[in-house]
Order: sequence, then C-alpha cells, then structure tokens
Amino acid sequence: MTETATYFPEITEDAFAAATNAIASGELIVMPTDTVYGVGADALQPDAVAALLKAKERDRSMPIPVLIAEAAMLPALVADVPLAASDLADAFWPGALTLIFDMAPELGMDLGDANDTIALRVPDHDDARSLLRRTGPLAVSSANKSGEPPTTSAKAARASLGDSVSVYLEAGETPGQAASTIVDFSQIATGQVLRLGVLSFDDLLAVAPDLILSPSLEAEATADVLNADSDAESEKLTDDESASELADQAADPIPETHPESDDTETEIDDDASKTKAD
Repeated sequence: MTETATYFPEITEDAFAAATNAIASGELIVMPTDTVYGVGADALQPDAVAALLKAKERDRSMPIPVLIAEAAMLPALVADVPLAASDLADAFWPGALTLIFDMAPELGMDLGDANDTIALRVPDHDDARSLLRRTGPLAVSSANKSGEPPTTSAKAARASLGDSVSVYLEAGETPGQAASTIVDFSQIATGQVLRLGVLSFDDLLAVAPDLILSPSLEAEATADVLNADSDAESEKLTDDESASELADQAADPIPETHPESDDTETEIDDDASKTKAD
C-alpha cells in the first residue's frame, strides 16, 4: 500500500468526511456493503466510473450497478417508476433486490454498456447507507480485480486494488457473496425477473403478482418440472424393483456386502469473482 491511499481501521466521522471528499473529487473509495466490500465512484462522473473499471481491469461489457441510500431517490434517477417497482422497493429495500429501469435521460450517466438503463439497489448496511446519504448515488462493484475472489474486508481489498483507491473504509468482515434477485422494468412495465437470488419468485409474487420470469428462467423452471417428474417416475420404478427384490430375498440368505470407496472429483465454482457487487 502506498502513501497515496488512506486506510481507516474503523468508520468514524473523519472516515466519512475523507470518503465524501474523495468521491466529490472523482476518486475511488472502498466501502462495506451487506454482501462484500465494494469499490465506489460518483455515478454522475463518467471519468470516475471509467477509473473504477480501470482499477478492476474490467471492460465496459458488464455495466456497474448503482447503490442508493433509500427508495425515495428513485424518481430523480429513472425515467419512470412503475407501481410494481415501487411496491417491491417498499417491501424489500434495504436488501437483496436489484431493480433495473430506463435511466432518466437528463442524467448523462455512463455506467458501461448499459443501453441507457440503470440497475439500482439499497444495501442493507447502516454504514453504507450513511455514506450514500453524504455522497449521493455511487457506482459500486466488488472491491477486487476481475478474476479475483470478492473481498470481505477493506484490508483484503487494499491488497488487491492498492493505490488506485484513495480511501479504504474498514467495518470488519462482511457476510460474503450473496446473489441479489434482479427484476427488470426497462422492457416490461409490470416487470420481469432476470435472476433469482436471495428472494424467490414466490416472495416477489406476494408483492407484485403480475411479474413474469424472463424466457431463460421460464425455460429453467420448465426443465426443473420435467426433471422432477422424471425423478419421481424413476423413484417409483426403483420402489417397485426393491419390493420385488425383497420378496426374492426372503427365501435366500442375505449376502455379505463390502462398502466400496468412491473418490469423486469435487468441482469448485470459482465464478463468484465475475459476478457484479449488489
């Protein structure tokens, strides 16, 4: 770590002030969220967002989501807030719900190749929201270089991002990566679910009954139903075969069996570092 970055081992008013000043100057900060640590930039400064992408060594093909302090900020950032979106925000913010809207055209935000849309979330973390009230909307991605695991402390983020970040705010270990549920209101006014995460489809339908699944999720749901039916049929056949075998074995001695060692390769999912922070 070079002397050009400031690390605060705990979040104090001085830490908030330093982070707020850095954001106003177009610099980057690292902050805690309710999942992992995020690297943040002023969402309204395109050069700052470009610096964020450069620090992460990430291209524009994965637009940066935006964190806000409360749902009341929505009308200032998006072209329209459908009733279903407002109801979902009231029910699940702060929390693991990301909502996508058409961006308010007068903002001129450049968050990457987002096609004039904006993905918004209110994090369920008191310090994060306190900071957001001071800075305004922040473009925030996981605080690590692309291809590395997300970080759960500012100290770990500092080891990854170094002096590309001006201020590091330490608030202790965060829980780790947890996928937010994503609902898109930029294509359909009643909303379509693009990703299921912490919140299930049933959770969402209880609040917004006209929501639909995206075509890809609908296909997955159909495949799951077909697989479940197939598994049930297989289990029935297995049960029938087991009953037949038991009847055959009733008159025969039970053979001695020996457990066999079955060494299977464990597949580790290392794709979490490619997921956006929400």
